[in-house]
Amino acid sequence: MVDEAAGPLATPGREHVGDRLRAAREAAGLSLADIGQRTRIPLRHLEAIENSTYASLPSITYAMGFVRAYARAVGADEVALATDLRGELATTWAPKPRHEPYDPAEPARLPPRGLALAGVLVAVLIVVGIGLWYGTSIFRGEEAAPVVVADTAAPAPAAVTTPVPPPTPAAGRVRLTATDEVWVRIYDAANDTLLMKTMQKGETYDVPADANGPQINIGRPDKLAVTIDGQAVPPLGSGERPIKDIGISAAALRARGAAGA
Repeated sequence: MVDEAAGPLATPGREHVGDRLRAAREAAGLSLADIGQRTRIPLRHLEAIENSTYASLPSITYAMGFVRAYARAVGADEVALATDLRGELATTWAPKPRHEPYDPAEPARLPPRGLALAGVLVAVLIVVGIGLWYGTSIFRGEEAAPVVVADTAAPAPAAVTTPVPPPTPAAGRVRLTATDEVWVRIYDAANDTLLMKTMQKGETYDVPADANGPQINIGRPDKLAVTIDGQAVPPLGSGERPIKDIGISAAALRARGAAGA
């Protein structure tokens, strides 16, 4: 039997992904806090990965991305670990319910049927009375206002329509395109996450123009093509090492390109 709260039972002759990552971390002399600082993954999620309790993670996509980032941080084979993790999650994934059961009102607390009908009738009468008071002179004894007939002898001048120029597209649109499968995290100056996922080959992401100082954390920057208004800019890195806290606004990329030139 599988204990969903504690994670799946170990497969004979093969450790789980979490056990292998823990062993690699300990062999490197690193703590979970060190891994969290390198990957920006919360400690509770790192603990869930090592304990194989993936149900506490937001989704399967997050689990795959976190394991890949963890593997890169300890120098493990992220492709092999991701492949093994898919096999584990295929039979053990059980996400937490995201809603509370609805508790209907007790019938005894509802008002009597007759009282409810009387309340509705009173409300209708009030609305009708207000309409008659403001819309007619029945209750105020006022004379009806004379009807004014518009003079239609002279035709009204034709309205002049001024053509409105089409809006010009906003300049400085930054687009990121994955040239291979790659995990990325994009966040603003307040460290609020804008995007965190494993992008597939050919997948694109447009950086919001109103984002406050957008930055990127990526393990393989050479797997990401960057353009500004459709014009290619130099890659964010060679792919020899992960990068983080690199500005990806149009202004930051142009300044970076000018400095590199």
